Amino acid sequence: MDLRRTMLFMPGNNPGMLQNGGVFGADAIILDLEDAVAPLEKDAARLLVSKALKTVDYANSEKVVRINPLDTFGRQDIPAIVPCRPDAILVPKVEKAEDIHEVVRMVAAAEQPGQTPVKLIALLETPSGIAESYQIAKADERVVALAFGAEDYTASLGAKRTKEGTEIFSARTTVVNSAAAAGIQSIDTPFTDVNDREGLIADTDLAKRLGFKGKLAINPRQVDDIHSVFNPTERDIDWAQRVLRAIRKAEAEGSGVASLDGKMVDAPIVARAERILFLARLLGLAEEA
Repeated sequence: MDLRRTMLFMPGNNPGMLQNGGVFGADAIILDLEDAVAPLEKDAARLLVSKALKTVDYANSEKVVRINPLDTFGRQDIPAIVPCRPDAILVPKVEKAEDIHEVVRMVAAAEQPGQTPVKLIALLETPSGIAESYQIAKADERVVALAFGAEDYTASLGAKRTKEGTEIFSARTTVVNSAAAAGIQSIDTPFTDVNDREGLIADTDLAKRLGFKGKLAINPRQVDDIHSVFNPTERDIDWAQRVLRAIRKAEAEGSGVASLDGKMVDAPIVARAERILFLARLLGLAEEA
């Protein structure tokens, strides 16, 4: 499982941000060729991002490039970016499985001999994309996550975007469910008020409770707060360890049933405990059993 608690956008036409993207500690850096770049600057941004992929050390951050839609500049982006070996491509405004199939064909044609296959993350930003989310998630084995973009989605609905997020609740749960059903990750929409730290933490906490595995970020200041929500707490780790001890004790005694604090420990509970401990070990918060 790749860690994608935070996926931080970096404007593809900003050399300073591209150069320093690895210092912010985000799990993934998104070098953005789409919304952050004006049409007249697309060619220059493509060259900057290509060079950054080849020369900049992004430390442990996954290198992701958001291309433009195929009906604008995406067909120029893919052959220029893919040979520079990004880890993944963020595909905007995906509305159906065929959109993924077309990107896969172009990515495969652009990859160099011996290159690690480039992963795809589908960004769902329209009612059609939400409605087709499961088919998109299952479209190709390169698809490793669904990401949700609420700003364009609510604009398509004609709904007012609010911090409370009532207007995007059903879309969020649909994305989470489709990703889980397909066995891939779900990444939540950005929180766009960079000065509202309490709002960011509350919105991230809601996303985690809904089942999202990470969140898009638009400012480096958001990274640590998002991580603080998605990281397992000491209480989480203690509970998970107790669950696994209980099930192992029951198995050693020849019983298929275990209980903890008066509640039955079944397979979904064990799976949740194992996920918590896997993440804790990955982050160095717990030792190997």
